Amino acid sequence: MLGAAAAMPALGNLPTWDNSGNSLLNGTYYFREVLYGVGDNAGDVSEALSIYGTITFNGAGGYTVPTPTEYFCSSSGCQGGALAAIAGTYTVGANGYGFFTDPGSSSGSSFTEYGLVSSNGTLIASPTENGLNGLFIAVPVTTVSAGEAVNSSFQGNYQMAGYFAGSASTAGDASFQLNPDGNGNLGTVTLSGYFGGGGSSTYSQTSAGAKYNFSNGAAVITLPSNTNANFYPSPTGVSYAQVYLYISPDRNFVFGGSPNGFDMFVGVKTGGATPNLSGLYYAAGVFEDASQLASNGLSDLQTYYGSFNAGNGNIVEHQRLYDGTYGFAEGSTFADSYPTPISNGGYNDNGVTQYTLGNGGAVRIGFGLGPYLGIEVAVQAPTLSGSGVYLNPTGVVNAASFTPFTAGVSPGEFIVLYGSGLASGSATATSLPFPTTLGNVQVKINGINAPIYYVTPTQLAVIVPYGAAYTPASGSLAIAQIQVLNNNVSSNTTTQFLNLTTPGVFTLSANGLGYGAIEHANGQVVTPSNPAQPGETVAVYASGLGATLPAVTEGTQSPSSPLANTVQTISATVNSTAANVTYAGLAPYLAGVYQVNVTIPSTATSGANVVEILGPDSDNYQALIPVGSPTTTSSADPGTEQPRVRKHGAAKKTPMSERPPLPCFNVGPCSTQ
Repeated sequence: MLGAAAAMPALGNLPTWDNSGNSLLNGTYYFREVLYGVGDNAGDVSEALSIYGTITFNGAGGYTVPTPTEYFCSSSGCQGGALAAIAGTYTVGANGYGFFTDPGSSSGSSFTEYGLVSSNGTLIASPTENGLNGLFIAVPVTTVSAGEAVNSSFQGNYQMAGYFAGSASTAGDASFQLNPDGNGNLGTVTLSGYFGGGGSSTYSQTSAGAKYNFSNGAAVITLPSNTNANFYPSPTGVSYAQVYLYISPDRNFVFGGSPNGFDMFVGVKTGGATPNLSGLYYAAGVFEDASQLASNGLSDLQTYYGSFNAGNGNIVEHQRLYDGTYGFAEGSTFADSYPTPISNGGYNDNGVTQYTLGNGGAVRIGFGLGPYLGIEVAVQAPTLSGSGVYLNPTGVVNAASFTPFTAGVSPGEFIVLYGSGLASGSATATSLPFPTTLGNVQVKINGINAPIYYVTPTQLAVIVPYGAAYTPASGSLAIAQIQVLNNNVSSNTTTQFLNLTTPGVFTLSANGLGYGAIEHANGQVVTPSNPAQPGETVAVYASGLGATLPAVTEGTQSPSSPLANTVQTISATVNSTAANVTYAGLAPYLAGVYQVNVTIPSTATSGANVVEILGPDSDNYQALIPVGSPTTTSSADPGTEQPRVRKHGAAKKTPMSERPPLPCFNVGPCSTQ
């Protein structure tokens, strides 16, 4: 085969990100951003910043922040106030996925935010690749209609969730209700929440006579000084007598924080019809695992953005996250579940997160339940369609796990493409190697023809060419441009981030849910009636494990001698317990399918266990494996999922002394860590 260097895009013609969605950001928005710099291996925040105000997007890739306000704290103290105007750039694809220069970074060391624009215009983002934890939220400015009372734009019942960072013991979150009456009165506000040093113990605070003043989509909430006006628990040492609030144009979503703090809270308007969680959502949030704080003094801080598909009580989700405590960025994919129907507007997820939905399910917020702290906001993705040969910009998924498009792709990965007019009929490859033209259909990935397994008018299955890989410029992420040609008629081009690995485990249900496609050594399928045993080595079949050695031409039969081992180190866990991997590479005699031989830990419990496959930049915690015991078989329930608490970072921990310095904020001094 041609080597990767020979087949890679020419250096003068590297793939670029789709910018056809730049017009999705157009006009003036309210925004708030928080940035956190973790300063030690215990997860303590050493630097924190909030910046807020209005940001104006020009619809063509540029923005200005005319009057930003910033608040910054470090070991040398706190400072803040008005800043000079800030200008920056942004690039957004047709699906609302893109990136922009961060307004909270200094001009001398600017860094990038990555995020998504939802169907209601909300922008959510995080600086996952830049050595900082952070969360950015923006909504279009809401104007008061003629004849409308100033405060009447804010009334009803809003469920709120707030998070504030600090040392491992003082970080915390809070849940509360706001009941604005449309006349500037909030009445009594009662908060209940957790902080790192308190474990699962709750705190509660009450403020009576709270007021608000709302105008053009922005408000100031005032808590009376003659009551317990600490908006968050006393361990923070900060009293929040005022909070700034911003509201979405449809008035179903609110967010904000203190002018003199680096907190962030989000809220959703409740009531109305029973919400239905269904379809594609964009999400971002903060997650802090303080469950190990009492035992080893460690709190694990993560911030993320991503997307999930929800339906029939099941969720398949991708998060691109930065782990500040362990010092790495990765793509994390997993399965979750939720009750149907969702009664009372919310549900509890395995004792880790309490979710509330509003606007019929178009918005979901999450609140961490101690010792798992944090907040999350999820908003419905835009509905996309096109004419002619149309490749849906959200319709690129791993053929094994079906994790959504924000997970990106990797060389050698089996992927499924969705759209319309993709083929004139249906056809399937009947022999190896897979052809690069099938039913007069071709798929080009970074200009290279991809092997095709099957085509239909609405769905294609192809393998990402190994030659599509390339080394991006320093500080950049690699990009994959994907385009379909049907009878020589080209589709639109959609872009994905190109990873080293994008693991996904094939499942027996062929939808990424339930039991994995896993075999015993004798070739029998692992099932509840024929479960894996502790100490046994099984073969897990997967997609997206990247380059191999020796190199193999994609779409051809994989060799049995010598075996094609993965270049990247692949590891595994079973229910978050490390499992020995004795082989990771292409499955012999198959095309585009990887095999990971995993030894079941001796401590594995009987029943349905989650098998996790990890690469250096992505992991998949999704498929189930039934595990028995030496004397009994398993009656595992395929619907059983473990709480989504990420504990796999320990193997990737980098001492703080070996990490690069934190980026500089707009206010100084810059970190010299």
